[in-house]
Amino acid sequence: MTHPIITDLTTRYTTKKYDPSKLISPEDLQVIYEAIRLSASSINSQPWKFIVIESDKAKQRMHDTFANKFQFNQPHIKSASHTILFAHNPNYTREDYAKVVDKGIEDERTKAENRDSAFGGFAFVELNTDDSGNNAAWTKSQTYLALGNTLHTLARLGIDSTPMEGVDSELISDIFADELDGYICEVALVMGYRDQEADYNFPLPKSRLAIEAILAVL
Repeated sequence: MTHPIITDLTTRYTTKKYDPSKLISPEDLQVIYEAIRLSASSINSQPWKFIVIESDKAKQRMHDTFANKFQFNQPHIKSASHTILFAHNPNYTREDYAKVVDKGIEDERTKAENRDSAFGGFAFVELNTDDSGNNAAWTKSQTYLALGNTLHTLARLGIDSTPMEGVDSELISDIFADELDGYICEVALVMGYRDQEADYNFPLPKSRLAIEAILAVL
């Protein structure tokens, strides 16, 4: 099949070795950030924060979060151009959703007189919230929508990437406590440009199950 989207997805792969001399341009970074902002989320909840690791100081802090485990991912932090922490709110409340509703009014998506009825969608949050007010499983799921969107954006821009669940959420919460402010990071995304000579994953062919094995058209 020949199509730009299919080309993006065929050529995208999980990069295993980065070239530290190559940085993402400011222009491409702005596209990436705006794509993240425009990501879909259930009821447009946007229960997330995205912490960008760019400076040498921030990279050292992130490097330090691998002190106890997942050391195989540690080299990416200093060799890649940027890393983004995809963090979610573990206790998403009606007050959080009010910010979304009020932004919708500001953007003229919702009429001011319909503000109260706009909270109808919050019922879905309540369905995913336990007695203690925790809805982390639901809010975490939203970050993966943003992650998938970002992966395709990077592929379109010709930027390599490595999605990582192999991160130490507890140490990240400690070392980046001020920036996260109670949000939790359990997945991160490394971005940059591959070291083509050293990246063993680059020359390997794409492998996926056959379409017949995963898709049923009724």
